[in-house]
Amino acid sequence: MQRLVILGSTSRYRRDLMSRLHLPFDVQAPEVDETPQPGEAPADLAVRLALAKAQAVAARFPEAVVIGSDQVADLHGEPLGKPGDHARATEQLRRMRGQTLIFQTAVAVVCQATGFAQQDIAPVRVVFRDLSDAAIERYLLAEQPYDCAGSAKSEGLGIALLEAIDSDDPTALVGLPLIRTCRMLRAAGVDLL
Repeated sequence: MQRLVILGSTSRYRRDLMSRLHLPFDVQAPEVDETPQPGEAPADLAVRLALAKAQAVAARFPEAVVIGSDQVADLHGEPLGKPGDHARATEQLRRMRGQTLIFQTAVAVVCQATGFAQQDIAPVRVVFRDLSDAAIERYLLAEQPYDCAGSAKSEGLGIALLEAIDSDDPTALVGLPLIRTCRMLRAAGVDLL
């Protein structure tokens, strides 16, 4: 008998990515404080939060296999999270224009009942175009990516912001590295095929 799989996330982007696997799964809010710790590197923050989200949901559903994920945009060592509003999104994109960022997307899979816990990170190198203020404004009005790390919604019009993307796990930039997630699910005993 296969265990219940739970995505510990309220992100519609992660839910859509999980749906690609044609695997029955539930969604639960992890209710984790996402505040960075003083001096915490973006990659460390993403890994810590992915694991904390998986563990928080696994504590409520110990028999389930729980997936947690987090993404932090890394601008030369500075973490950029979800902007939340138009003004912060504008500021983020102005700082990112002409820059190379690393989107640190971490995933963790936990099953309390079996003691299974794995985590990994899928860094995505992204080169932003040197955008005008007018281009940034048009993009933000069209996409309203206020719930996306670094205001970059690459699966939509945000792709026009970019010069290049370099990744070994193409879904990582959207918010859940499915290659790594599938590997961990198989290791946890979840039959994907």
